[in-house]
Amino acid sequence: MTAPTLIELCRVFARIGVLSFGGPAAQIALMHQTLVEEKKWLSEDSFLRALSLCMLLPGPEAMQLATYAGWRLDGVRGGLVAGLLFVLPGAAVILALALIYAHFGQVPLVQAAFTGIKAAVIIIVLQALLKLSRKTLTGKGAWALAAGAFMSLYFLNIPYPLIIATAAAVGALTMAPATPAASASHETATNPVLTLTLWGTLWGCPIVVLALMDHMFLMQIALFFSKLAVVSFGGAYAVLAYMTQTVVAEHGWITTGQMMDALGLAETTPGPLILVTQFVAMIAGFNESGPLLALAAGAVALWVTFTPCFLWIFLAGPYLDAIATRPRLSGALSGITAAVVGVILNLAVWFSIHVLFGQVTTLPGLPAPAPVPTSLDINALALTLLAAVVVLLLKRGIAETLGILAVAGLALTLL
Repeated sequence: MTAPTLIELCRVFARIGVLSFGGPAAQIALMHQTLVEEKKWLSEDSFLRALSLCMLLPGPEAMQLATYAGWRLDGVRGGLVAGLLFVLPGAAVILALALIYAHFGQVPLVQAAFTGIKAAVIIIVLQALLKLSRKTLTGKGAWALAAGAFMSLYFLNIPYPLIIATAAAVGALTMAPATPAASASHETATNPVLTLTLWGTLWGCPIVVLALMDHMFLMQIALFFSKLAVVSFGGAYAVLAYMTQTVVAEHGWITTGQMMDALGLAETTPGPLILVTQFVAMIAGFNESGPLLALAAGAVALWVTFTPCFLWIFLAGPYLDAIATRPRLSGALSGITAAVVGVILNLAVWFSIHVLFGQVTTLPGLPAPAPVPTSLDINALALTLLAAVVVLLLKRGIAETLGILAVAGLALTLL
């Protein structure tokens, strides 16, 4: 196979970036079709090993898979091209949507459309939960980890990073497959110390600069989303509850309603769903001091969310064969993915309560949210049932479902 030219690499990954709607499963399928079946740039085995590695790492696995593919084809230059082109189209759309939302999000008709979008997101999250649980919960240990993660988050409000760390430790000790570790296989010459130093410095630069400028708000944005990048196993759905707890309850940067709208809008864009971090940061910046700070906060969030993705791939890629077959690492991944089922269930319950009920309180003596039954929103319930029909029975895609429900929300309000 002849290695692709830089122009060809840019053209192919730009196409992938623009068409990458539908979440990680659809994005990975698109990359497989393009890179393995059509272009034959990667073998089936190489693609699957790379996917296994990306699932072991924090961050959006589809974006990291694109970065690895580019790195494998054209070194660091190819990795940067592939990763950036996967993210930038969606980031540009989020930029425009966040500014429009900041100015017009409280208009009644816009809110009506968002009611439909949020109803659709309830079903989309439940569908993702069902798919993941079928693949992941294959034994009593996995079920126990999922249940423990849900109860820890929902009833006790235990921090998400602690849950992930505990699940990884339990998985490494109890869920490791009985296979010998592979010997290290270096796919290309690399200097891990240099890679770690370079990309770690790039990651930390904004934090240092903002600290020197004494810009407390942007420094808090940089520190929080940097921490999120380290613990974001299991995709954006898994970290949304933790993000909500921090940006809504602790910092008060945005409201609960704005957080739910953020997820709904992020579902409509190409690229990784973790771009919701950019939207949240921009709305927080707008609430703090208007559009200029919104742009700055969005840029900071993007930088500290995606720079670590390049670090993980460029650092771990050369050791792919060894990493992907380590029994303890495989067990840790199994533990994390099992816990993520419980984390996503927590998100689904939290999101459903806040969409379907106008008033939410807490359980006696616990931080767990509890709906006020008399505040049930009949319109939201009807829209959620419609979303279930469209997604689960009619099998429509995410973009089409969101469009149908936005129109249905408008129609209900006008009628």
